[in-house]
Amino acid sequence: MRKLFAFFIAATSLSGCQTAEDALPTSSAPVAAAGPAASAIAGDMASRLAEQIGPAGGTTTIAMENDKSEFATALEAALKGWGYRVVTDGKVAKDAKPVELAYAIEGFDGQILARVSTSSIALSRAYTPTAAGAAPTSPLSIMQRN
Repeated sequence: MRKLFAFFIAATSLSGCQTAEDALPTSSAPVAAAGPAASAIAGDMASRLAEQIGPAGGTTTIAMENDKSEFATALEAALKGWGYRVVTDGKVAKDAKPVELAYAIEGFDGQILARVSTSSIALSRAYTPTAAGAAPTSPLSIMQRN
């Protein structure tokens, strides 16, 4: 009984030592990838994806959801520029096996984090918006899945 009482006293006194100062910082202003920044980021990510999944060759179909954002539209255009067939409406030929592509773009502390992924690979990189578009601020992160 004494040990249990001593444990509660110690736990109560130590719980007062915690502070909220170690919390992660939050972004003060949201950053959206729009206009030239969306195009620059989409172009870079599409070229990096092409390096990883191989050349289009006119037969590779990429299926992605187009949420009508500027980044989604720019990514679709960039992939088509690399020669891929891009399907955004879900209507794929019966004999085609498309590469399912997911993407995410998010602002944090004045930077933009972009990620594109398939079932076998995920790529991500941070960018800083500039007057002319966006400049990479981190190395390309490549995660291969088995």
